[in-house]
Amino acid sequence: MYHINMSKSPSMNNIYIIIPCYNEEGNIKGVLEEIKEVSKESSDFWQIVVVNDSSTDNTSLEASKISNTIVLNLDVNLGVGGAVQTGLIYSEKKNADYVLKVDGDGQHNPVEIINMLKPLLEDKADIVIGSRFLEKNNGFKSTLFRRFGIKMLQIVCCFLTKQSITDPTSGFRAYNSKALHFMAENYPSFDYPEPEEVVLAAKNNLRIIEVPVVMRERRAGKSSISFYGSFYYMIKVILSMFFIKLRSK
Repeated sequence: MYHINMSKSPSMNNIYIIIPCYNEEGNIKGVLEEIKEVSKESSDFWQIVVVNDSSTDNTSLEASKISNTIVLNLDVNLGVGGAVQTGLIYSEKKNADYVLKVDGDGQHNPVEIINMLKPLLEDKADIVIGSRFLEKNNGFKSTLFRRFGIKMLQIVCCFLTKQSITDPTSGFRAYNSKALHFMAENYPSFDYPEPEEVVLAAKNNLRIIEVPVVMRERRAGKSSISFYGSFYYMIKVILSMFFIKLRSK
């Protein structure tokens, strides 16, 4: 695992943290407070951008309570892919040097952000994925059924990209300016785009590296993917991965 002394971390320049969320009023404030606490240890600029995907609860209100947080409120629900792309486009227009995507449910621990950024700063990768499976740890791994689904997607991803990506569904990701420019224009607009993004990035010669992270269980609320919806999700995503592979660059 990458470890950096926060007081001596390399310059991170202009960092944007994108948080796409839908109905996360019970989680979003805590997530933002944790990120701000971590950012205090850095001398560089961190801008937090919450993309509120037309939530029906008080997500936007709770996010706006945290100072120096930009809240982008979408008038219609675009799904995860659309919300993420909105954040990427916004960050690119603001000339971000590095962008991180963090889920709004509290599963991604902000203390891992420094480790996520290090391969980008050392120019070893264009995209970094935080993997809960790369090393054995006591973090939250999801349910047995979902781990089975992740394993299936991992096999398909390996077949299509010729790379071993242990956690293709992880939404904890970091991008350099090259990857940001590409994904702002081409990010998959599907409901759950993470596995498709891996295939798309590999197909277009973007360097992908995984780093081990410890994830947590969601703090409040419930996942948008139901038990039966997981079957539909897996079939849809696998088909989408193959379609991306078949398309021209």
